[in-house]
Amino acid sequence: MPWAKRHSDAFIRFVGTAELLGALGLVLPLLTGILPWLTPLAAMGLALVQLLAIFTEHVPNKETRMLAMNVVLLLMAAFVAYGRFFIIPA
Repeated sequence: MPWAKRHSDAFIRFVGTAELLGALGLVLPLLTGILPWLTPLAAMGLALVQLLAIFTEHVPNKETRMLAMNVVLLLMAAFVAYGRFFIIPA
């Protein structure tokens, strides 16, 4: 991925760790029944990560091929956040 070449290894690890923890935050609270209100917060965090990726990395660097995946991930995270906040609150 072209964006990874512009950043340090520490930044890449930070982003990967944030996304991994966000993914666990989507699944584990509802799966275990422990603090299920964390699921929509994790979804909002992942949506924020995608927004930041779109507007700080891909758009300024004209990486249009990467935008489709970010938009899909953003929409999925927003769907989960909306559903868990308003349709079926935890």
